[in-house]
Amino acid sequence: MKINLILPYLLFLFIASSCHKEIKSEKGGIDLISNIYFDASKGLDEMQSFHVSKISYSHDQLIEQVPDHLFPEINKQVYYIRDSLCYPIDPMERNLIFSDLSRKQRPLLVWNKKEGAVFSKEWIPNYRNRRNLSDTVLFHKKYKRFEINSPWTYTRFYMYPTDTILPYSLYRHAENDYHGRLERIDSYNKKDDVFVTLQLLPRKNWDNAAKELFEFNHFVKIRESE
Repeated sequence: MKINLILPYLLFLFIASSCHKEIKSEKGGIDLISNIYFDASKGLDEMQSFHVSKISYSHDQLIEQVPDHLFPEINKQVYYIRDSLCYPIDPMERNLIFSDLSRKQRPLLVWNKKEGAVFSKEWIPNYRNRRNLSDTVLFHKKYKRFEINSPWTYTRFYMYPTDTILPYSLYRHAENDYHGRLERIDSYNKKDDVFVTLQLLPRKNWDNAAKELFEFNHFVKIRESE
């Protein structure tokens, strides 16, 4: 009798888990853009925009370019990232062999990187106290939303439903819960009257500098295998 009850339950679990199949994106890019609005309660006219990070990826290999805030067309820092390791590299380097990096320099843990995209294993503060909101359409895309309200800040999170997994995530734990990708965070600091938006913008193509590095390493790998 117990077996007859358990088997349908196991079958249900198998079907439910097989319906949600994650697909890893093999190639592309991610831009992180932040807008900061000062004296937000008086209007949104006083604003500064920052290109926080430009990431290009090939499978599990990432090249991150950190633009200078004053001169966005210039990269003040470039990183090669794989797994949890991060290697600073020369912004002008085009003939770098990735496999040589571990022999030439000591890597940083991505969690300790101070510039560009933030890699964090921490949960969103007060995540367990979140409240789900109705879905919304923003920039022609439908988003799931939730909010977290504290005495100091009010924050909204925008989740884009998708099975495609990128190699970089703002908060992976939330993406797993909502079966989507966290693409926008709006946060209002009540004390300082500052409103901050952070957008994650996926793109299909590498930027030019990363393209040269990836293609050079692909060529080197082919030559070594011959």
